[in-house]
Amino acid sequence: MSADYGASNIQVLKGLEAVRKRPGMYIGSTGPRGLHHLVYETVDNSIDEAMAGFCDKIIVALEKNDVVRVEDNGRGIPVDIHPTEKISALELVLTRLHAGGKFDKGSYKVSGGLHGVGVSCVNALSDWMEATVTRDGHIYRQKYERGVPKTKVEVIGDSDKHGTTIRWKADKTIFTETTTYDFDVLRDRLRELAFLNSGIVIHFRDERLETPKEEVLQFVGGINEFVKSIDVGKAVVPEEPIYINETKDDVVTEISMHYNNSYSENIRTYVNDINTRDGGTHLEGFKNAIRFVLNKCLESNEKLKKQMDKDEKLTYEDLSSGLTAVISMKVPEPEFEGQTKEKLGNTEVRTVVDQIVKEKLTIYFEQNPAVLEAILKKAVDEAKARIAARKAKDNMRKKTMSDGFGLPEKLADCSGKNPELCEVYIVEGDSAGGSAKKGRDPKTQAILPLWGKMLNVEKVRPEKVMNNDKLEPVIASLGAGFGKDFNIDKLRYHKIIIMADADVDGSHIRTLLLTFFFRYMPQIIEKGYVYLAMPPLFRVQLGKKEPVYCYSDAERDAALEALGDQREKADVQRYKGLGEMDGKQLWETTMDPAHRKMRVVTIPDAIAADKIFSVCMGEEVEPRRKFIEENSSYANLDI
Repeated sequence: MSADYGASNIQVLKGLEAVRKRPGMYIGSTGPRGLHHLVYETVDNSIDEAMAGFCDKIIVALEKNDVVRVEDNGRGIPVDIHPTEKISALELVLTRLHAGGKFDKGSYKVSGGLHGVGVSCVNALSDWMEATVTRDGHIYRQKYERGVPKTKVEVIGDSDKHGTTIRWKADKTIFTETTTYDFDVLRDRLRELAFLNSGIVIHFRDERLETPKEEVLQFVGGINEFVKSIDVGKAVVPEEPIYINETKDDVVTEISMHYNNSYSENIRTYVNDINTRDGGTHLEGFKNAIRFVLNKCLESNEKLKKQMDKDEKLTYEDLSSGLTAVISMKVPEPEFEGQTKEKLGNTEVRTVVDQIVKEKLTIYFEQNPAVLEAILKKAVDEAKARIAARKAKDNMRKKTMSDGFGLPEKLADCSGKNPELCEVYIVEGDSAGGSAKKGRDPKTQAILPLWGKMLNVEKVRPEKVMNNDKLEPVIASLGAGFGKDFNIDKLRYHKIIIMADADVDGSHIRTLLLTFFFRYMPQIIEKGYVYLAMPPLFRVQLGKKEPVYCYSDAERDAALEALGDQREKADVQRYKGLGEMDGKQLWETTMDPAHRKMRVVTIPDAIAADKIFSVCMGEEVEPRRKFIEENSSYANLDI
């Protein structure tokens, strides 16, 4: 490294070079997530046209050879010469950061792509791009390679239509992991956009297949249909969601909500179609209004008010039990906190939402007293359960203090104290737990055996979860609380490994544990802290040679095939359970970080995961029967 440092050392990245140099700054990553972000950025332009009232049809097509095409029937990107930049507006939009109509209030009243880096980033990170614009009676086209124009804007024909088509192929030198798009991942986001914009139709096509398939995404019912789709398989109140749509101070507030028969809250918030996962002022206004209106209604309900402790009011947590809502805001100049644009910061939006929801909910409940009664009853029951849970927590705290560190008796803890280096194996059965304790690395590996029938948390109240003798050791071992009190910073292990037998009972235990984690500690799944151990199914050994452990029928057959003429002499052991392995074998096959196989548990789509857990583990039988019938061809039977 040279000690000289002068003006000549300052590097200026021109045009789109900055995007190619640091793509992660603009699209998040160069993995699959960033690849799919290219599609979202391009579609966002078409959605902006739709929100402005100029577009009602969008086509997204996955062509062969990893090419994507996005078409819309909007106004078409302007092609005339820009007055100061002296180049075509189309070229300007596609080759310059922070160039676009989003900064001109006259062009777009509201917009998702506020930073103006969208489609130009896609161009910069593409091997090639082709833009076709139809407007003013002509068809225009321009081609680019890695963000650099290769042709001028050319007239290639005449047409009385209007719209924009963008085709591109992602650059393999940037997206080194993959340039192949996942149909399901894209469909979920496009479906979300179709719900949020009831006036548009999105045609999503997979043209890579021998017989191309197309899904038409159109939801005339908008976010009401969105809310219904989230709660498929659950009993809901009211049957038709409560719907609010009001404009105040140029801010459009659209809300759909109802209550289901579960105990968890599911609220999705959006600003100009951007998913504000971390909430913000719009969510704060909504929560405040819900709390105010329903507490006021409770004051007028003597029967239910008597069931509450004196001076006890309903908290938002009481009122959000079983609440499903979609909040979709259209804000002219949104201010987002952080680069990810996942939290709204506009203080005026809090006031707007608060006032609108108070007014509209009050009117709705006056006109629908039976719905109000049902919601209040659920909230009062939740308040009583909260008080019971508080007492149970106090008892647990007292017990923890009397037990020293409060760790379960059956937990064989590790000596290490750094959560990033520590892992806990949650093991099915005492015999397997005994083998795991003998085979583990005591510095970093803790063992928690489970026994007896595991609780299905989808069917019980939260306080029963806390007092359950099967789940209490799990909660205590992890050390971070659970439910609304869960604090991931207190988590004692950053690898939580479920180790169960490779049979139907083992699958059941895994599912019940994952249901518990998903409902009461979802952050550990989101952070990638939950794993499934993959113990071997077979052990193939010839004489005194080193055994070969096989994790599938195919691996077993291959191991036998490799023995040639001696395959008949080999001893093949089928492991029916973890307890059949001694400590040494369990370490070598399932616990040694250098050789073990594990699967990390992820939630690629929270809505789909929530729906599957509700249907498969919930009270309603009919949705579960339907799910089994529709998916029975994919089932693995252990016979």
